[in-house]
Amino acid sequence: MQIIDAHQHFWKYHPVTHSWITDEMTVLKKNYLPADLVELYDQCSVSGCISVQADQSEAETQLLVDLSSDYKFIKGVVGWVDLRADNIHEKLATYKQFKILKGFRHVLQSEGTRDMMLGADFRRGIKALEEYGYTYDLLVLEDQLHYSAALVGLYPNQRFVLDHIAKPDIRNKKMDDWKKGIITLAKNENVFCKISGMVTEAGLDNWVPVDFVPYMDVIVEYFGINRIMFGSDWPVCLLAGSYGEILDIVQSYFSTFTVEDQQKVFAGNAIEFYKI
Repeated sequence: MQIIDAHQHFWKYHPVTHSWITDEMTVLKKNYLPADLVELYDQCSVSGCISVQADQSEAETQLLVDLSSDYKFIKGVVGWVDLRADNIHEKLATYKQFKILKGFRHVLQSEGTRDMMLGADFRRGIKALEEYGYTYDLLVLEDQLHYSAALVGLYPNQRFVLDHIAKPDIRNKKMDDWKKGIITLAKNENVFCKISGMVTEAGLDNWVPVDFVPYMDVIVEYFGINRIMFGSDWPVCLLAGSYGEILDIVQSYFSTFTVEDQQKVFAGNAIEFYKI
């Protein structure tokens, strides 16, 4: 079965650029580059990935594009661009020369203005993405799901994907408010969802696979098999487990599904969404 990892990161570590990496995240305080994945992908039978930005800079967008030239298993790049820039159309027109660049993301989860995505300038950027055929990755938390639903409803022809199932409080087994938000967002058929980033929302060193089942149940029920995709969130996932362990959580869950459905989750839907 083909596997496309729909969400992982590369970076050249810098303490200022990557200030979100705290002292408790020592394992992440180093370079993580494609060469580090070659053997790992071979071991786990992963044939390709989508490389997603971690630093909000156009320099990193260019780094990810450049890396894809040497490592063909990078099937697509999700970069960063200032969607609120007055010259957003000019920037996107310039980026069209890079076929590997599939879409963009902003770290909305960290914004103090929780509904920033609904501001006129940000919405103008989303509209531009639609015009240029780019995807948009929604990196939000539970409290931003209703804002996200409002945003995606304004642009039914724009392709959105929810990252990390909106990071529910798996550690404390809370899900009521999160589930309500997921139900509302998933009603919009232009939104996909990445089953990714779950282990870092659980107890980092004491999770068990069954902890994630109720959350995956919700995602499958409301997004449906045609709008979900697997992502490892490597190397961030290393805070709580190995690449193989993260892959096994999702593979085990879907092991009773048909081969056709498994292929959609682990490759087909990512290929369709990112047009790779």
